[in-house]
Amino acid sequence: MSGPAIPDEVVELRVHGVSGASAGQVLDVPRITQVAGDRSGGFYRTRPQPANSRGARGVTLEAYRWGDLPSGTVVRTLSLVFLLPFMLVNVAVWMRPATPGIDAVVRCLCRVLALTLTALYVLAAVGVTLDLLAWKCMTSPSCLEGRSWLSWLGGQRDGLRLAVLALAPAGAIGLVWRLSTRPGRAFEAFRAPEETASGHRLGAVGRWDAEPLVGRLRSIHVAAAFATLSVTLLIARAATDTSIGTVALTVIGGAVLVTCVVLLCAPPLIDRNATDHRLDRIASALRTIAVVLTVVVLAHVLASRTPWRQGGDLPGYDATLACLFVAQSALLAALGAVLLWRRARQPKGTPMLGLGTLVIAAAAVSLAVAFSAELVYRVADFLDRDTPTGEGFATGPPRAYTWAIFGFLRTVLITLIVAGLATLISRRGRLRAAAAIVARDFPDPPAEARPRLRQVRQTIARARFTETLVPLGVVFGCAAGLGTATTTIGLLEPYPSDAVERYAGLPAGLITFAIAFGSWVIAAIILSLVIFGVFAYRTIEFRRHVGVLWDLGTFWPRAAHPFAPPCYAERAVPELTRRITYLVSCGKSVLLTGHSHGSVLLAATVLQLPPQVSSRVALLTYGSPLRRLYGRLFPAYVDDEVLHQIGVRVGWRWVNLWRDTDPIGGWIFAAHRPAAPATDAEAADGGDPAEAVDRRLRDPSDVVTPPGDSVPPPIQGHWPSESDESFTAAVRDLVARLRERP
Repeated sequence: MSGPAIPDEVVELRVHGVSGASAGQVLDVPRITQVAGDRSGGFYRTRPQPANSRGARGVTLEAYRWGDLPSGTVVRTLSLVFLLPFMLVNVAVWMRPATPGIDAVVRCLCRVLALTLTALYVLAAVGVTLDLLAWKCMTSPSCLEGRSWLSWLGGQRDGLRLAVLALAPAGAIGLVWRLSTRPGRAFEAFRAPEETASGHRLGAVGRWDAEPLVGRLRSIHVAAAFATLSVTLLIARAATDTSIGTVALTVIGGAVLVTCVVLLCAPPLIDRNATDHRLDRIASALRTIAVVLTVVVLAHVLASRTPWRQGGDLPGYDATLACLFVAQSALLAALGAVLLWRRARQPKGTPMLGLGTLVIAAAAVSLAVAFSAELVYRVADFLDRDTPTGEGFATGPPRAYTWAIFGFLRTVLITLIVAGLATLISRRGRLRAAAAIVARDFPDPPAEARPRLRQVRQTIARARFTETLVPLGVVFGCAAGLGTATTTIGLLEPYPSDAVERYAGLPAGLITFAIAFGSWVIAAIILSLVIFGVFAYRTIEFRRHVGVLWDLGTFWPRAAHPFAPPCYAERAVPELTRRITYLVSCGKSVLLTGHSHGSVLLAATVLQLPPQVSSRVALLTYGSPLRRLYGRLFPAYVDDEVLHQIGVRVGWRWVNLWRDTDPIGGWIFAAHRPAAPATDAEAADGGDPAEAVDRRLRDPSDVVTPPGDSVPPPIQGHWPSESDESFTAAVRDLVARLRERP
């Protein structure tokens, strides 16, 4: 940007939402050019015209496009599907209530739960390679028949088969370890500048350097993964070989796992700043010990001449799996107890009953168990090519996985039943509220507008169903936690069909069919997520609906699981902060306009702007989920205090546009229904300036077809509206207030 600044020049910086729109679509112009950033996240402007490059409103348009940061490639988008449990357990840490005194405990429990997910994925790989292939299939001539890629190991010693196939999970751990280090290096060039920032928790998002913490967590999880593989092999070996070497290696492996848990349960130690490298050295040493231990264990298994126990499952594998499920159930119970105990001492209730962390953590565990069980079940079904997968077959899955699928099926059924009931029960109330809104917006409609009015009522009623999703999430989380707890019955050695027939009187064949059906349900869910991921990357309209999950989950830094998808806010917020600071230093004022999730990025950015910069900034949000979603899901980070602090920082030059037809966005301070919104003059006369922020938009603008058109005005819902007159009026208002700034 060259030349002196134009007096009172205003730059309108637009930030898109989850749609991943192109810069041209955000600016609503066909000709654009990039002025800062790179292909993944950059700043764009309209190309200068011969006469004048300024917009019609006397402002310079600029757009920040961040859509490729959370899911810029197909590979990254698909990885979100398989890393979804890791992402959810990471989000669970940030959903804790704003209750003092529980942060350290919640972080500790969530991090240990995240560690069990890593161990569960390792055990799933062990179940495929060591239990199904090395132990069962390679001892069965019918299983090896026609499979030359397996038969070459079929006649070898048990130790050789196990040692060779154990290289597969070891290699998978190494690959994930390698890939997890790449996102951190990609974000190193975009650290936030050291400026005066808000002390509120939301102001820390994107400002603090998360890579040291992620590096420590990564070392601990890699150590636990290799130790899990080693201990599983050693337990199988100990069934017939209790030599000093086997016992000593088992003790070392157990000590590594215990040390990992202890380190995670010391937040003051693991959350140290980037300049304190003491824990880094400890975690790296622990990781090295685990890797060396795995090499020694493979050599020990390969060299051991003691005969192995023959037949059945891999010795100790089923019990190890069941013990892991017991540990997960205990951790979920402890997390729920902590949240409920502290919640009972709060004067006012909290969103999601104060159990948001527990709900999402239970969902993460349930999905991880389902994904792992489905992997083992599908491989078992592939190996049992002549007979269907079932209980008691030579290559069948472990008993604990059978209980896991049975528990997940119950969770899905319970949630669907409750969702159906909630839909029916709330439908009358939602339609009644929608009818009142429509009657107020369109008081005297003509007779021909009745079909359109009915459509508007239904749209508003569907949009209000968002409030019902919160209790449904609580139901799913509680059912998922109970489903995980029932997997511990596998320690008692009955199959679900036997137990249900004995104690409930239902036919065993029906339960067996239900488990097989549940397995296919999980497969369908995984396939659907993959398809959603591909279409969300390729189709902008489709991403508006499914991209919310990815963008919401990857907005928060990785504080629990290092293999979760990287946090794009670590780059987007510092970039926005630097760009705004630069524009103000050039003598310009900046109008920030954020749609949907873009408003959340701008809220975190405003909290990081120094006072001399924020005094020349105005904020326009539309379709914003700040109050409606983030205030409910993340009460410790989005509350009245931080929202008022944002308003104060921009001098209450803030307008929020919202519609009743929007299922995601909503009002921030006041609904202004049915009375008209407070005016700026009223706020200046001593009223609360927050009352003047929200402006409700009638949607659609009319239910009658205009004279020059053939269809009535569209229902906008959550779609952006940069071309609407209401948006233009809000921009004019804020630009005028920026220019009137003292």
